[in-house]
Amino acid sequence: SFEGKIDNEKIIYLYSLNEKGEPGFDIINPINIENKNFLINRGWVKMNEKNNPFFTNTEKFVGIFREKSKSSYFKPENDLSNNYWFKLEDNDLEKHTGLKFSNYIIYLTSSNLSIIPKPKNISANLSNNHLKYALTWFSLAISIFLIYLYFRKKNY
Repeated sequence: SFEGKIDNEKIIYLYSLNEKGEPGFDIINPINIENKNFLINRGWVKMNEKNNPFFTNTEKFVGIFREKSKSSYFKPENDLSNNYWFKLEDNDLEKHTGLKFSNYIIYLTSSNLSIIPKPKNISANLSNNHLKYALTWFSLAISIFLIYLYFRKKNY
């Protein structure tokens, strides 16, 4: 949890998909926390809600602090004049807001599902494929053993 002042004038609409694969935008604002500038991802909205006002006067927040993802060459360039973003690049962020930001972004968390913008569900999603791995290695071992028996029989 933290306290900070959100800049409601510099909203960034970052194109993204929700959990169901629907296109929309992440609402991202600059936030000042103890005289340091960060980006705060307040949540996801539908495409047709892009120009709705998403102002907040709240100064106390709960969120998850994560490193910004690296931009991909396959994503299109940001359209700053229409506030249509595909990636959070430092050069574009500085042009749009006039501020320099940390390499981290804060994702708001909330248990209230009726909130708009809807906060992203951030969790550690570790794969647990031990049974698949065990079956794969066991079947490889049996295959190699059968091949060994075949060639041994053929040579004698």
